[in-house]
Amino acid sequence: IGQDWMQIANDMLSCLMIAVALIVVAVPEGLPMAVTLALAYSMKRMSRANNLVRKMHACETLGATTLILTDKTGTLTQNKMKVVDSNITDDSYLKYNILGNSTAFIEGDKTIGNPTEGALIRHLNVSQAGVDILREECKPVYREEFSSKSKYMLTVIMRGDRYIGLIKGAPEVVEGFCTEVPLDVDATTQQYRGRRVIGFAFKVTDTLEDAASLTGYNYNGYMAIEDPIRPDVPEAIRAAKKAGIKVKIITGDNPTTAIEIARQAGLSDSPQGMAGIDMRNKSNPYDSVTGISTIDVFARTKPEDKQTLVTEFQALGEVVAMTGDGTNDAPALNHAEVGIAMNNGTDVAKEAADIILLDNSFPSIILGVKWGRSLYKNIQHFILFQLTINVVAILIACVGPFIGVNLPFTVVQMLWVNLIMDTFAALALATEPANDAVMEEAPRDPKAFIITKDMWWEILGKGLIFFLFLTWLLIGEKVSLSYFFTIFVLLQWWNLFNARVFGQKRSIFDGLLKNPAFIGISLVILVGQFLIVQFGGDMFRTEPIPLNHWGLLIAGTSVVAIFRELKYQISKIF
Repeated sequence: IGQDWMQIANDMLSCLMIAVALIVVAVPEGLPMAVTLALAYSMKRMSRANNLVRKMHACETLGATTLILTDKTGTLTQNKMKVVDSNITDDSYLKYNILGNSTAFIEGDKTIGNPTEGALIRHLNVSQAGVDILREECKPVYREEFSSKSKYMLTVIMRGDRYIGLIKGAPEVVEGFCTEVPLDVDATTQQYRGRRVIGFAFKVTDTLEDAASLTGYNYNGYMAIEDPIRPDVPEAIRAAKKAGIKVKIITGDNPTTAIEIARQAGLSDSPQGMAGIDMRNKSNPYDSVTGISTIDVFARTKPEDKQTLVTEFQALGEVVAMTGDGTNDAPALNHAEVGIAMNNGTDVAKEAADIILLDNSFPSIILGVKWGRSLYKNIQHFILFQLTINVVAILIACVGPFIGVNLPFTVVQMLWVNLIMDTFAALALATEPANDAVMEEAPRDPKAFIITKDMWWEILGKGLIFFLFLTWLLIGEKVSLSYFFTIFVLLQWWNLFNARVFGQKRSIFDGLLKNPAFIGISLVILVGQFLIVQFGGDMFRTEPIPLNHWGLLIAGTSVVAIFRELKYQISKIF
């Protein structure tokens, strides 16, 4: 009787251990590690694509973006400003206006400060010594800095006992401060050509208060500055459109200038623009929230307009990525799903952003989107692989006793399987490089469940096929348990290659050599299985398998990958 109780206790202990092993296998504890690895790897690779990720979640969120609200200067354009035309009818105090009414400095080919001011200083063609002399002559006694709200900069200097007011900024703003504007200095033609136009004006008075007042100025004329579009921007815009991502420009520039840049960038053959004041006044074409969806360019905007646009596009269901560089852009950057700060932006903007664009270039954002989408795919592929093993392993372990096999897998074998599907699979699939094919798909629904209908069919369908085949091997003991264990692992090993390209129209060999980590980890799994079976002995309940049988087992189980490859090749034909 004592021996019977001992046997019962041993059986109960074995069942308990198997139950614990099944729980360990069933719970996808490797998922957090896979997600973290995929995010960390994507962060590293995105930094090489000039996307410095400050917040890890932004890697994946950028891939779900449906709308990019981008600045114009330096992002779509080269930020290499040069004066290409001018119409100056009165050059009185113009040099003082350019040099004294400015905070920029020139160091070789670089501009320290505002690039527009740098272009104006270079246009004077004055040596650095000459610049210093002129600035010494026109030290300011009063100044109003340029802002995106006011659209002008005002400086008052003294010459003898007279005060000279110097003002520069948007032509339509500066002209409003002038007593008279010549008819032949209309800047509209320049703006239609996509150029930034700066108007100049001056006033000589006896008092500082009069010089600082915004009336009675004399108009000098204007200078037209060209900032060429980045040559790779049109292709990036086409890639964004192909990926189902809308792009809209938000800028403080004149609407005519911004619309021309939008046309050159390829946003539309006839871009639709709207001024910030129309948006604030809720006037046409902004007659409702939905009215903004038809607008390509938002010009003459204030910083607070950016946050308004982010909020209202989100109300339309868009996942918004927003670029910005100024301190006042911080609220909009923080409110967008993905805030992207320029590398030359303020510290406040960078702190509020999720990603810092190291080269300030729009095409780098599109590269970031590709990595974000590929990251999400990699996580899906890991889940697919892991759940397929879960389904098969749990069904086999549960059904085994009913067909006369009490322990199809031992606890140690189950832990090895768990190591394969958690640690090794996470490492292998998380390091898969970005795939261009993801940019041909529409943005995913951020609210959708990560396991798609196709994934469920793959998990349950393939899992059932594996289960039926392995159960058939167990019935009547067609193979030993060492062979059975090896066949089970090899089936999953080949399925790892299938999971890598699941849902993508490409061969399992496509890009394989570009991921040495995947190849290395696959070999580790194969060699590890070989060592366990050949030398595991009682610990793993295995017996050595002849080497020629290993070749047959690997070749036989390869039908898993061969079937998928044939299916792909046939789809290419038909």
